[in-house]
Amino acid sequence: MELTIKMTWDPDACVWIAESEDVPGLVLESGSFDALLERVRFAVPELLSLNC
Repeated sequence: MELTIKMTWDPDACVWIAESEDVPGLVLESGSFDALLERVRFAVPELLSLNC
């Protein structure tokens, strides 16, 4: 399964934001890219199971 997750930097809020059209409900933010990546790794499987 291939998913696209968009991770962008918001300079006004000084946070990284993760969103995905492939994973309904995925909207996360963090001040650190590495921390956001870890949050995404845990959230995506959970959201996919809840949305199936």
